[in-house]
Amino acid sequence: QRALHDLVTLPDRKPIISYGTPGYSAVSGHVVTVFGCTGFLGRYLVSKLARMGTQVIVPYREEDEKRHLKPMGDLGQIVSMEWDIRNEDQITECLRHSDIVYNLVGREYETKNFKYSDVHVGGAERIARVAAQAGVPRLVHVSHLNASTSSTSHFYRTKAEGEERVREAFPAATIVRPGAMYGAEDKFLNNMASWPIWWKLNHGETKIRPVHVMDVAQALTNLMTVPQFPGTISLPGPRTLTMEYLLDMVSSLTYIPPSSAPVLPKAFALALAKIAQAPWWPLISPDEVERRYLDDVDVPGDWESVGVTPDEIENHAITYLRRYRSAENFVRPVVFPARSS
Repeated sequence: QRALHDLVTLPDRKPIISYGTPGYSAVSGHVVTVFGCTGFLGRYLVSKLARMGTQVIVPYREEDEKRHLKPMGDLGQIVSMEWDIRNEDQITECLRHSDIVYNLVGREYETKNFKYSDVHVGGAERIARVAAQAGVPRLVHVSHLNASTSSTSHFYRTKAEGEERVREAFPAATIVRPGAMYGAEDKFLNNMASWPIWWKLNHGETKIRPVHVMDVAQALTNLMTVPQFPGTISLPGPRTLTMEYLLDMVSSLTYIPPSSAPVLPKAFALALAKIAQAPWWPLISPDEVERRYLDDVDVPGDWESVGVTPDEIENHAITYLRRYRSAENFVRPVVFPARSS
């Protein structure tokens, strides 16, 4: 039997009705496009949407990058379409049947083909403009907690510029600002365990508010059932931690002694990062070094508005870090360092 909560009325007055047994084979009635679906956050969002019975359009650039998304939904529910962020016709084809579009596209580092502004500003504006022209009722644009036009980080500046362009092209867009995310395939905890020297910059005094990627994915999923939510949603982690504490936690959980490497001066770290741009594979960029010196902004979280309670990092860290333990330490107790007040 259907109930009132099975009905969602979109801003254009179109009704969306879900039916069937809740779960993988249900039909939520929604058609969703997730740009950036092959990334870290994207795979979890697609999984959560598909298990609700949502038909998900997954735009991809490389064939092998989207294969793992296909079994996340029932037969015919995961529809893959090739796209290029510079091709408006392909973008139109990807979103013209959708009632909500998520833009998760981002770059952690620049390449010769894509600069930060190409993706965070030009690409974001293009998706928002095409969505508006196609009559898509809702757009959710994922930015960053530290997005600011006055930031010393080019990454954060372009994120803020992208937000402004999206609002101009799609005034009713929802801007979501998550903090640094951790999870199974992250470049956060895993990177700390592998390359702690790059996280010791600023003597570990940088303050950060890490958030679980599953919490952010759930928050984005919950937005699908909200008819309209214009404005900005900040999703920081529940606690403000220092890099020093996080490095101590990684060392304590993995039973790997803390790194004895010296703290690199900022000028020297920037010089090394510039040299690291020579190989064709991504290492660390000068802008990433700059971000290691910037504290996360102190803003209240809007978790209640999306119906999610964020988890502490200590509740999940061992799941992602146990693989770094040696065989003799693999089943040893989980011990956390003391938090500084």
